[in-house]
Amino acid sequence: MAMRQTPLTCSGHTRPVVDLAFSGVTPYGYFLISACKDGKPMLRQGDTGDWIGTFLGHKGAVWGATLNKDATKAATAAADFTAKVWDAVSGDELITLAHKHIVKSVDFTQDSNYLLTGGQDKLLRIYDLSKPEAEPDVVSGHTSGIKKALWSSDDKQILSADDKTVRLWDRSTMTEVKALNVAMSVSSMEYVPEGQILVITYGKTIAFHSAETLEQIKSFEAPATINSASLHPEKECLVAGGEDFKLYKYDYNTGEELESYKGHFGPIHCVRFSPDGELYASGSEDGTLRLWQTTVGKTYGLWKCVVPGKCVLLFSFSWCYLAASSRNLSSNINGNHHLNLLWDLYCHLASS
Repeated sequence: MAMRQTPLTCSGHTRPVVDLAFSGVTPYGYFLISACKDGKPMLRQGDTGDWIGTFLGHKGAVWGATLNKDATKAATAAADFTAKVWDAVSGDELITLAHKHIVKSVDFTQDSNYLLTGGQDKLLRIYDLSKPEAEPDVVSGHTSGIKKALWSSDDKQILSADDKTVRLWDRSTMTEVKALNVAMSVSSMEYVPEGQILVITYGKTIAFHSAETLEQIKSFEAPATINSASLHPEKECLVAGGEDFKLYKYDYNTGEELESYKGHFGPIHCVRFSPDGELYASGSEDGTLRLWQTTVGKTYGLWKCVVPGKCVLLFSFSWCYLAASSRNLSSNINGNHHLNLLWDLYCHLASS
């Protein structure tokens, strides 16, 4: 008999969670940032979901959020016509980048020196973060609001999506290389650098394209409208979520549905695999994030397989820490004393 998924539920947001992103694996683990319509993006420990802090400063819904590779910087895109760059260790706001309309997407280059933004004004902007006062490079060509914009091909190209069009741009010439038209409104886009794969969702379709040519590799049809999909780092499987509150897991090679289960109490807006592929996160209209095991029953993070066929969750220490901390991001990821004491307690319980 198949083991039952037991997700970790991450509360704290008060409105729908519309975007999330993981950092790379760092010496301190990996981290997760979430964007929410409550205007308060949150940073969490990626493998446990434990709350680290909240970035305070936006005056409207936050539509996009990302972390750089080593989790030292965060960037957010918001309805207050700004994108912000944050110190992800101290929580300090470093830069505010004013726009002329709602900002929907932010993405760092691999060296964290440049930030790409896109939003309702139909323009892509590239900011040199060492010269935040300088005017950004601007790329025009979209005919409707930009939903997602991502660096690709070692930051030499840009992928962006508006309502029904995905465009590929050359960074050096700032010109369009190719455009891909789809039948319905694009709901999400993920770039997978290993293998140069672009994952696009629209309607009930989950499509995979070459990130270098936009040629289609394959596509799957889901039973419901899909809002987001993510490909496992090893390309073994993919997960997707959408309007029917369910999460779907498919075999990437065959398209076979491996699992499906109700994941939230509202439509699912975003899903992403962790950088090690051991779990995936989902964010929903119900205001929560949930973490799910890729391999159910495996001991990992707060999941502990105590007897064959039975997996339990250890308690999460984040609420103890939350009660003793200020609401802004004041903890040092690299070594807050109280956090270390709680972590030692958690590790003791996990190994007992």
